[in-house]
Amino acid sequence: MAILASPIVDRRGTGPKTPEEGRRRSLVVEWLAHPQASFYLVLVPAVLLLALGVMMVLSASSVYAFVRYDDAYYFVKRQALFLVVGGVLAFVLSRRSPKQLKVVAWVLVLAALVLQLLTFTPLGFSNNGNTNWLRIGSISIGQPSELAKLGIVLWGADIFARKHKSLADPRHLLIPFLPVSLILIGLVALQSDLGTAMIMGALVLAALWYVGASWKVIGSILGAVGLAVAALVITTPYRMTRILGFFNQDLDPLGVNHQPIKAIFALASGGWWGLGLGASRQKWGGLVESHTDYMLAVIGEELGLVGTLVVLCLFLVLGYAGFRIAMRSDIRFCRYAAAGITSWFMIQALVNIAVVLRMMPVMGVPLPLLSYGVSALVANLMGLGVLLSCARQEPASRAYLRRRRRRAGRALVTTAGGRG
Repeated sequence: MAILASPIVDRRGTGPKTPEEGRRRSLVVEWLAHPQASFYLVLVPAVLLLALGVMMVLSASSVYAFVRYDDAYYFVKRQALFLVVGGVLAFVLSRRSPKQLKVVAWVLVLAALVLQLLTFTPLGFSNNGNTNWLRIGSISIGQPSELAKLGIVLWGADIFARKHKSLADPRHLLIPFLPVSLILIGLVALQSDLGTAMIMGALVLAALWYVGASWKVIGSILGAVGLAVAALVITTPYRMTRILGFFNQDLDPLGVNHQPIKAIFALASGGWWGLGLGASRQKWGGLVESHTDYMLAVIGEELGLVGTLVVLCLFLVLGYAGFRIAMRSDIRFCRYAAAGITSWFMIQALVNIAVVLRMMPVMGVPLPLLSYGVSALVANLMGLGVLLSCARQEPASRAYLRRRRRRAGRALVTTAGGRG
């Protein structure tokens, strides 16, 4: 049975039906009953996380940026620039209809496939050991795999929405979604970016689960993927060293375990309230990736346990809002897209947090909306734009927006008539 087989439609209207019912409801429950509640439950935590991200990128990267580029603001300027670019794209996508978003889905998956293939041509080059960058003239394009994540989610949502009546047949369930997804994941793995490939694999499994794939199908895919990952780890020395370092934390403290140890030092030294903004000690050479994969460690050091818990709560609210949209939508594409995008954010955040806390081996996965990375930031913002569009397509929200447009139209006509 599909997890998202039928929507949960809000039939309570815009508020309590009687004064007694209104008195019984708490303020929070009454606010959640508002037709636009899902929209703002996505928007507010996302804006707060993005604002905190820019501030922490400045703090975490300033020393490294000054040493390498003689400009302490190098990384934060790039982050702010692409935050604006991504914000514009998010706004545009948030105003698109499901029909238009389906077209975007096909464009994204085709663009991701082409860009991934181009990384294996002379246009591709390596950065930090991963061959996932493109140089076209003077322009560098990094990590098209971030675009592939969003492409898999939206394209899969469109495919499953079109074939919803025949998804009980494994052939219709898996084809063409699984082969195309495996091609994209395989290309990412060949770029030596196993962490991103595993995130994409998790998104594929989540999508299949949402539309009702049997445990036999999911288990078979999971087993095959597990064997492939094990083979890639065993046959690659540096990956095997990371695994050994994870199980033996005393192994090579100045090498494979250097970053994980410094991350724990950073979190421990922050205490309850932190050392203060800009006061991190580990960013002075200890945590080389403090502005990317280990952003949470710097947040814990500068803002303390309280600041870290605030970040976790914002992610939880965002996750609740995304799955709320998926459960309430009566449009299959929006249902699957909202669930997929939310899963993307939550799975990637969970993996990043687990790595920082030394609960998982180092995987090179950034923290969504917070870590530095222009490609990841733009892709995240585009995902947020789609999520906001799906929130506007909830049945109660559609009715509310129609009423508001009619009132605005009548007010405009009345004003024009009065002037005449």
